[in-house]
Amino acid sequence: MAIAGITDFFREIVLDLHTSLYIAIGGSIEEDSLDWTSKSVELVSTAIKILILLAVLGFFYWLAIYLIKKSKSRIGLNERRSKIARSVLRYIWIVSSLIAIMSQLSFEPDTVKATAKASTWAGIYYVLWASSGQIIHKVLQHYGLNASIEQLLKNILSVLLLVFGLASVMAQFGFDIVSLVAGLGIAGIAVGFAAQSTLANFIAGITILLEQSFQVGDWVNINDNEGRVVVIALRTTHILTRDNITVIIPNSNVASSVVTNLTSKNFIRFDIRMRIAFEDDVDKAREVILQVLSDSEVVLKRPETSATVDEIGEYGVFFVIRFWVKPAAVARMPKIKEALTENIKRAFDEANISTPYPHMRLLMPKNVDSPIDTKPFATTTKLITEDNSLKQDAE
Repeated sequence: MAIAGITDFFREIVLDLHTSLYIAIGGSIEEDSLDWTSKSVELVSTAIKILILLAVLGFFYWLAIYLIKKSKSRIGLNERRSKIARSVLRYIWIVSSLIAIMSQLSFEPDTVKATAKASTWAGIYYVLWASSGQIIHKVLQHYGLNASIEQLLKNILSVLLLVFGLASVMAQFGFDIVSLVAGLGIAGIAVGFAAQSTLANFIAGITILLEQSFQVGDWVNINDNEGRVVVIALRTTHILTRDNITVIIPNSNVASSVVTNLTSKNFIRFDIRMRIAFEDDVDKAREVILQVLSDSEVVLKRPETSATVDEIGEYGVFFVIRFWVKPAAVARMPKIKEALTENIKRAFDEANISTPYPHMRLLMPKNVDSPIDTKPFATTTKLITEDNSLKQDAE
């Protein structure tokens, strides 16, 4: 009894699958019996029609591509325009194939027509999106605007084209765009309250791009992060440091921080410090320093370099050496300073100019017989340290 029940259960499942498959290929459950033969013939006939239509469309697509390749030089098509033409033909071939398949699978005529219109609108917006970047680049290049504004306009235009493209496609299938936009507006207000920091970064990014206090390629210092600006996005600013580390800073922090742009002018001044002994000639040392700067390929001849006495310290005479470089040299500034310091030290050695250093001096008074006090003086060791403090030990 139990085995018969299980058998009947599986028989019902197979019958339901059998009926569902029959309905899927175009049959009707109102018929007295399932006529698999006629439906199979109808299905094979439909498949053959689809294959014929796809073959015809594929032949015309191949012929158009072949004509473009052969006549590309004759009609003056460059590689970029040829690529665009092939992309358009490929899109037309795909859409035409889709519509041909739908027309043979008993789709409603209104659905087929809506699909054709939606595909046309989608193709138009895709062409606009693909060509917008080149158009914006040419316009901004004509007016001399920088790459940051170009990125901002590309982002805004991409969002607008995406929104209008989706609205146009959905409108072809009967969606109420006005109600949808209103709903999105209400949802946008709710999202705005939930993502205030993101909106703050977005607004700050637009402000940064419009003010142009710095742009992509500039060397800046933001919140003790020094490096080259590689990306100014709508939410964050990316800085590439000398260590090849990318620092991502939210635009709201950038807008509220002190930003030092090291490459905003045609040349930048830096300085290093050197010292000589008290007994060395200051003028001779200055001449040696200026000669080293003159021999450097990185240091500019104009504006002029300088080497002046900045301080007379405990261990010698300190020079402050000022020189100018191009903006391109800012990224290598630590190496440039190190190389100049090394070259000046070598030049001092060749000119017999000594470089003083902290040293220790021992003062040991001799034993003296005194009529007042016959005890000898205690031997005293005095240590003059680098920070000019005095340590004294009595023995």
